[in-house]
Amino acid sequence: MKNAFEVKNPDFELSPYTGMTKKHYIELAKYLLGRAFKHVDSMDTPLNFPIIPGKTYPQPNAPDWRYRSAEFEALERTFTLAGPLIHIDPETTINGINLRDYYSLQLYNAFTPGHANSLPLPEELPDSNYQFTCEFGGLFKTLLLMPDTIWSNFTERQKEEMVVTISKWAHHRTTQNNWRIFNIVTLSFLKKYGYEIDDELLKSHLLWVASYHSGDGWYLEQTYNYYSISLFIVYTTIWNRTFGDQYYPEIAEIIEKSAQKLMESLTSFFGRDGYINMWSRSICYRTWVSGAFPVAFMLKDKTSLDGGWARRLCSGSLLQFVTREEFFCNDIPSLGFYGQKEYMVQNYSCAGSPFLMFLPFICLALPDDSPFWTVKENEGMWETLGDQSQRTILESPGLVLVNHGKTGTSEIIPGKVYYDDSNYSKLVYNTHFPWEDHNPQGGTSMEYSYRSQDPRDVRGDDVNFYLTGLAVANDSEKNRAYTISQSMLFNGVRNGVLYRQAIMRKPPNNGVGYIIDLAEITIPGGVIRVDRSRLAFEYELTLGHFGLPHLNGEKAVVKQFDDGDKNVITAAIPGRQVALITYSGWDKLESLVHQNRNAEADESTVIYAHKKRMAKNPPMELMITVMLHKMDDSEWTEAELSPIKDIQIMDIMRGLSPLGAMITLSNDESYEIDFKDMDGKRTC
Repeated sequence: MKNAFEVKNPDFELSPYTGMTKKHYIELAKYLLGRAFKHVDSMDTPLNFPIIPGKTYPQPNAPDWRYRSAEFEALERTFTLAGPLIHIDPETTINGINLRDYYSLQLYNAFTPGHANSLPLPEELPDSNYQFTCEFGGLFKTLLLMPDTIWSNFTERQKEEMVVTISKWAHHRTTQNNWRIFNIVTLSFLKKYGYEIDDELLKSHLLWVASYHSGDGWYLEQTYNYYSISLFIVYTTIWNRTFGDQYYPEIAEIIEKSAQKLMESLTSFFGRDGYINMWSRSICYRTWVSGAFPVAFMLKDKTSLDGGWARRLCSGSLLQFVTREEFFCNDIPSLGFYGQKEYMVQNYSCAGSPFLMFLPFICLALPDDSPFWTVKENEGMWETLGDQSQRTILESPGLVLVNHGKTGTSEIIPGKVYYDDSNYSKLVYNTHFPWEDHNPQGGTSMEYSYRSQDPRDVRGDDVNFYLTGLAVANDSEKNRAYTISQSMLFNGVRNGVLYRQAIMRKPPNNGVGYIIDLAEITIPGGVIRVDRSRLAFEYELTLGHFGLPHLNGEKAVVKQFDDGDKNVITAAIPGRQVALITYSGWDKLESLVHQNRNAEADESTVIYAHKKRMAKNPPMELMITVMLHKMDDSEWTEAELSPIKDIQIMDIMRGLSPLGAMITLSNDESYEIDFKDMDGKRTC
């Protein structure tokens, strides 16, 4: 028997694509908790998962409070599943343990000062912000929505005892932006149930959060990422309906309008089958962004989102993971994406962290007659997209979303990235080709990888030696490794062409001499890249395609051939293929087998283009490339590998900008690639 979830007795009348209805959500929640509760011996046993060696916490020799934090995180985040189950049926038991009684007891112990399992109070720790604040926010978000689950289970005396701890953490120091939501939720819960709070502090947090609204339904986090949806929209919409509408209607209106706006593009983040894209940090949270689907039906005004499509995508995203055996580690969701992968996680995560991915189970708080449950599953815009590709442009966060009707995949193209981080800085993220980690030897997947051959770098001199005459003894070994873009800038969409800039080095390393201007034309199943290199000194450059995992020990099949005016390399594994075509600006096409960089397998293949320029003052060049993918085993046709009919490279464009091109596609569509005033149009 497969050691993963299987949809039993699927309802293909109501849900023809996934078979999932409300009863299947309940079954899945019980299945997941059933495996997690293998770590619970009795009602009195705190929920404590095995520690995963590596970068996550608690580390060996960590203070006791870090272990308490990990326990509290496991307790709170599994309540993401347990709370909705208790809401549906207060007598729900898992492995013989009544969930309502268990969570009531464990939370009472955690919140009662002096108990052996109590949480530390803020004044008992050095003044800082702690993970406890985050978990309080998660817990009281659930309790605001479903107070009947456990809060009503406590006596008034028990509540008074617990409120001391709750209030101290609610009023304690927080971090910038999204963490304020945790304090907001906890403070609001206290006020709603008659406990005294600092109203001015709550109002201050609310104004701060509202100030981060950027447009298109998005909020600024440390950059733009899934937190904008899962926290700034999901948590705050729950806050709206349960508290904000009554106490802070004007701020609630800001949240309501931004949520309505977000719903216009939400579905474009998902593949046709509901697959979620591996993008932004906290990858182990996976489907938490799918929590926006049930929230759409909690909005005050009727949502534009179709209930059947919402459930189809929400269910598909969950099935993407829970049906895989490798998804589970120690019977709980692994710290990774499809399986345990150290490179994907951050040091603020612990073994229980991934349970936040079950945020979508707030759908069990929706009434039975909600469109989320009653409308027949459908595929929305995919049903009419055909083989074409649809592009959604979100100017405010600098994101472009592409839905490829030909392949059923969806892509996120980021445009406002402040640092070199594979979670954010890749050229594109695809739902069915999860990103690979950076390879310092070059050939990194979906990145321009740069290596300086400037003799000053090779020697380890200061790059400004020619100005100062001073040798600084930089790390020449470090300079010999390939690096990825240090930031990505969004320059807008003009006449159907998306413009961005990849900054390969930042000042004081003469950053204006390390720019790649990016121009992209979306085509069915891929993209045409017409990128302009402005790299001032000797260098090497690679451009990698999506990585292909070696599944079941099978290596990718790589083929390469020249075809007149273009060079072609392809790679294939069962059910997935990629093709890379170069027209100009590159020396050769190659492939690399990578170890321990892919989300799905320990070994993977990347095909890539390579160039090396050793002139002291290299000229600007246009690098014209086509990158294609498909989700079947069919042979590439000549038509597929010939998307460009004609290329005219021009030193000076009609608009009096240097080095651009006129590109005519095989369907006779024409695009002018004009980098005029690129540096003045950048936003980040």
